[in-house]
Amino acid sequence: MAWQLIALLPVALVAAAAVAAAGAGLPSNFAMITPRGPILGKRDAGEYCGKRKCMAKCESRCPDQCFVLCPSCKTLCMCDYYPGISCGDPRFTGGDGNNFYFHGKKDQDFCVVSDADLHVNAHFIGTHNPATDRNFTWIQAIGMRFVDHRLFVGAKKTVKWNNRVDHLEMALDDETIDLPAKLDARWESAAVAGLTITRTATTNGIRVQLKGVFDIMASVVPVTEKDSRIHNYGVTEEDCLAHLDIGFKFHDLTDDVHGVLGQTYRSDYINKLRVSASMPVMGGITSYVSSDIFATDCAVARFGRRTSISMVASSDS
Repeated sequence: MAWQLIALLPVALVAAAAVAAAGAGLPSNFAMITPRGPILGKRDAGEYCGKRKCMAKCESRCPDQCFVLCPSCKTLCMCDYYPGISCGDPRFTGGDGNNFYFHGKKDQDFCVVSDADLHVNAHFIGTHNPATDRNFTWIQAIGMRFVDHRLFVGAKKTVKWNNRVDHLEMALDDETIDLPAKLDARWESAAVAGLTITRTATTNGIRVQLKGVFDIMASVVPVTEKDSRIHNYGVTEEDCLAHLDIGFKFHDLTDDVHGVLGQTYRSDYINKLRVSASMPVMGGITSYVSSDIFATDCAVARFGRRTSISMVASSDS
């Protein structure tokens, strides 16, 4: 399935057409950028697009990291991107192109995708604002199961946000993955053929790929004081609630796939949400609860029903 864009803003329409035409993967004329940060109260723009330099500046909704389309220098946030995305107080864009919220529950794990050869759980963190009696949640980490392997990608708990510091945690089969804080730094697994992790930014941005199985973009972002003030999140000085914004692309899902996001890729999926609502919410939380981040025991679990992925993961080609 090719990458697709959900162009939520007019400025993103040109980028959307370019990506749709480009086919699978991020096209070569895209780059992920991380501006240097506030200078004298203003966020500094930077020169990008190689020899054909242009000045690009991320939008206020994603000031620390965004994509730039060269040579036009149009920028867009990852959360305006493609089906398979989860951002913020988890807003998903399903495989059918519709947006929906799944709030989950603080300090619990939920199966996001469950298929015969792939299982992805998400760990939720959150806050409760007693003034409004509302709960808010974000995805702090994901745990992926494939063949006999377990891959973990998460955001470290952080008090004060600094985008120059890397807040990512990664591990394969309980072994920490060390990836130099350098743009395009690449790690390749010796245990799983075709599994790579590449820095899309010096810090807090990676691309995780397993050949023939998935392609994942992940960024660690905080809940800002401004966002907390606007939405009444009730964020405290003890925790900036660093979490993941994630974009998934899947190559070989079966038509039996399930999970919060996975079910939206089925050919027989019927969207019963009120898509006209400003915040369509997916319920049925009990169907997706997992006992831990790597557990495959949610009620809709499909993992382990076939083993064709092993040919991909063990191949030397």
